[in-house]
Amino acid sequence: MTTKRPEFEAIFQETIVPELIAEVHKTGISDNAVEWIAKNLTHNTMGGKYNRGMTVPDTYRILLGKDKLSPEEFKQSAILGWCTELLQAMFLVADDIMDSSKTRRGSPCWYLMPDVGSIAINDSFILESAIYILLKKHFKGTSYYVDLFELFHEVTWQTELGQLVDLLTAPEDNIDLSRFNYQKYYFIVRYKTAFYSFYLPVALAMYQAGIATPENLSRARDVLIPLGEYFQVQDDYLDCYGDPEHIGKIGTDIQDNKCGWLINKALELVTPEQRRVLDENYGRKDAACEKVIKEIYLELGLEAHYQAYERKSIEMIKELILKVDESQGLKQDVLLGFLNKIAGRSK
Repeated sequence: MTTKRPEFEAIFQETIVPELIAEVHKTGISDNAVEWIAKNLTHNTMGGKYNRGMTVPDTYRILLGKDKLSPEEFKQSAILGWCTELLQAMFLVADDIMDSSKTRRGSPCWYLMPDVGSIAINDSFILESAIYILLKKHFKGTSYYVDLFELFHEVTWQTELGQLVDLLTAPEDNIDLSRFNYQKYYFIVRYKTAFYSFYLPVALAMYQAGIATPENLSRARDVLIPLGEYFQVQDDYLDCYGDPEHIGKIGTDIQDNKCGWLINKALELVTPEQRRVLDENYGRKDAACEKVIKEIYLELGLEAHYQAYERKSIEMIKELILKVDESQGLKQDVLLGFLNKIAGRSK
């Protein structure tokens, strides 16, 4: 039985937030700061799809071969799931500032909320620090406590490297499409998204289930990183073609000069005249320029190219999953479940 949003959210509301606020109170900090932290936690961590977070207990249950986890098993696994959501929240708060984004999950970005502004930078640090408070409180006595610490540190490092290459390749104030290529794009995708969104939650469950051998972690990574690449290409596509009300944000990749899948595909296909139009209009904070880019995308038939890419990616990932040796404890169903969650998604 897969995890339901209400039971997952209940762990956050009844355990995570009260425990973190209790830690804050221990410092003697002012009441308005306590209220601020509580709002930071709830606004930035709740309200998403929870794909990363709920994957941890779902994966743990499958690895144990159970239909349902016991209340204590679910609580512990869900806490690890919420640690992934706190990491995600930290990245999003910072990323929205760097990208000058306007909306997130159907609401204004945190830094645009009343009285927040640049305080959001510190708030992102608080979200990350909360992870290690929770790990210490709930997992210090386990054999894999240090492994959890190292995993979160490693994945955070990888994600920040991906973000750096993204920012250096496509700075908003220095537009140069000659910097773009698929080699850079796929580095950004793997490091900025795939490790923390796909490998991290499965690896956490593997440590909890006691099967996180180097061989099993490698097998999982060999499937999950390509899966993460496919997910990010989807995200790039939805940024341009998705319904903002449906996906919960207004797409900004074109105006933000993003080195995304669509612009890289366009650069492969354009005529010299179309390339000139791309150079003149891509990355401009101008709705009219964005419209011109989307017209070029239409002329190039990028939707059809994406659909062909999606079909091939799903087939390739399924083949990788079927090659996974289950004799050492890693289950193909874990990986198929992840693929099924995102294949053909529209938000």
